[in-house]
Amino acid sequence: MKHSKIGNLMVNEVVSVTPQTPFKEVAKLLAVHRISGLPVVDTDDKVLGVISESDLILRQAGVPPEPGPIRSARLAWRSPPAGGTEAGHNADTKAHAMSARELMSQPAITVQANDTIAVAARTMAQHRIERLPVVDEGSRLVGIVTRRDLLQVFLRSDPDIRREIDDEVLDQTLGLFPGAVQVHVTNGVVTLEGQLERFSEIPVAVRLAQQVDGVVTVIDKLTYLYDDSGSRPAQQTPLPAADETEDSGVHWERSP
Repeated sequence: MKHSKIGNLMVNEVVSVTPQTPFKEVAKLLAVHRISGLPVVDTDDKVLGVISESDLILRQAGVPPEPGPIRSARLAWRSPPAGGTEAGHNADTKAHAMSARELMSQPAITVQANDTIAVAARTMAQHRIERLPVVDEGSRLVGIVTRRDLLQVFLRSDPDIRREIDDEVLDQTLGLFPGAVQVHVTNGVVTLEGQLERFSEIPVAVRLAQQVDGVVTVIDKLTYLYDDSGSRPAQQTPLPAADETEDSGVHWERSP
């Protein structure tokens, strides 16, 4: 299965600054380009840090606020002075910043173009950030991706989602016969109906369908012929009497 990569969603033309960029120039770039943050790069385009609007607000206020636990973790990047704290020292530096070097938070949290959307989303959620610089294998800036960019995946049409589940999940990955499972998609909600041979195939099908880009959730209406979980025997019909039918074989019922 293939998943949308960050490289397919990222913005290639990135507004960036160097550590020497003056404070006012940073503020001007954010305003002119209507962006809420930008990366700081060196002469080789390697990402050194990230500046956000909140970093500039600290400078505008002129007095470092009492940092909370989240802010403390985000701002801590320099060695603290004797008797001080990392977060307090960093907030004080930003409050009196004159250039991008003092404004930026580092090290920058980044992703690579080949990372999936899921990786970027988890990274943003974990670090509570709104944008991620995208780098190559040499940590050089190649793009940027925001939360809004990631949400584009949920704009996929229902027919596109259904087609991918049919072709890549049911056919190519699970090798099911055409029509064994019916896929219905409404507003990104996928319903799987049909019968699989084994009980163990059901959670696999549901999990793979859930991983398709644009799927909101999966409703499982699948049944099975044989329970291969080992937790209980498959249901079996009673053997018919010899005088009732010439067929004395075993018949397996389709379990709900």
